[in-house]
Amino acid sequence: FMQQDLTQGSIRGGLIRFSLPLIAGNLLQQFYNIADTLIVGRFLGNVALAAVGSAFSLMVLLTSLVLGLCMGSGVVFSQLYGEGSRERLKTAIANAFVFIAILSLALTAASYALLNAFLSLLRVPQEAIPDITAYLSVFFTFLYNFFAAVLRSVGNSLAPLLFLLVSTVVNIVLDLVFVLVFKWGVSGAAWATVIAQILSALGIGLYFLLRLPELRPKRENIRFSKPLLSRIASVSVLTSVQQSIMNFGILMIQSLVNSFGIATMAAFAAGVKIDSFAYSPAQDFANGFATFVAQNSGAGKPDRVRQGIREAALLSLGFCAVVSALVFVFARPLLTIFIDPGESAILDIGVH
Repeated sequence: FMQQDLTQGSIRGGLIRFSLPLIAGNLLQQFYNIADTLIVGRFLGNVALAAVGSAFSLMVLLTSLVLGLCMGSGVVFSQLYGEGSRERLKTAIANAFVFIAILSLALTAASYALLNAFLSLLRVPQEAIPDITAYLSVFFTFLYNFFAAVLRSVGNSLAPLLFLLVSTVVNIVLDLVFVLVFKWGVSGAAWATVIAQILSALGIGLYFLLRLPELRPKRENIRFSKPLLSRIASVSVLTSVQQSIMNFGILMIQSLVNSFGIATMAAFAAGVKIDSFAYSPAQDFANGFATFVAQNSGAGKPDRVRQGIREAALLSLGFCAVVSALVFVFARPLLTIFIDPGESAILDIGVH
């Protein structure tokens, strides 16, 4: 159900059909933070917006590390699926789940333990620290990204999108209730996001267990496999670094931005949202292409991989050229989505 075999048929059509749900899913996932930014910026003021901006940069770095681990394991799953190795695929899923769960828990513990050091590194103004602490104190789940990676590895990119759609609606509704009705401030926006993430994780996990029994690991698959785990680790650790390195750069820039005060922090918070929203479709298309390459390399079709590289490069370059031009031309109107039009000084900083 909803699975695509990317080793057959039109390359361009297959890439577009598989990638569109990935692109839509990531855009929906960003609506979590965009809803927070919009509601916080318009109803709680610039200090709260600056706090969410600093929290967002740190959260994106942490989630990109976990997302990279899940994506890397998904590449191995796709290769095994292309090979037709169903039993090895189920064993790989079990090993990857335990491996990434342990790393995710360690990363969560480290983020709590090093929170004060992060705030100092980011040079967050004192008036924004309480809001950031509230926002980061309720964060983390890796389950959604793991099961989404499993489903996408076998060509199912639609189911993860549907669960994200539901959770995005829940997130926006809870944002409005917690911030405007209960008056919980930035902490309310954080809780809304976390509850929505938990719902999407539970939903996609149950879907995997109930609707895809052919991929569900059995007792004999739940065993340590050094060759498979080494293969998963070698790909997923590198993918995790790849996914997080740009976000680490943004975090370092956030530290410099915070030294200029609340107005610049607020402008940067809105600007980063627009920027990430603009480039994410190309990034998601590349992630979809990774599944295409993995399935076809597993199926022993190198010519199809080479042809796919040409098609993917042309599609990505065309998209990036158009979107870059649009963001440049419409910078101010885009910023007013998050910043009150009367805040001309902040808008000027954001446009610059």
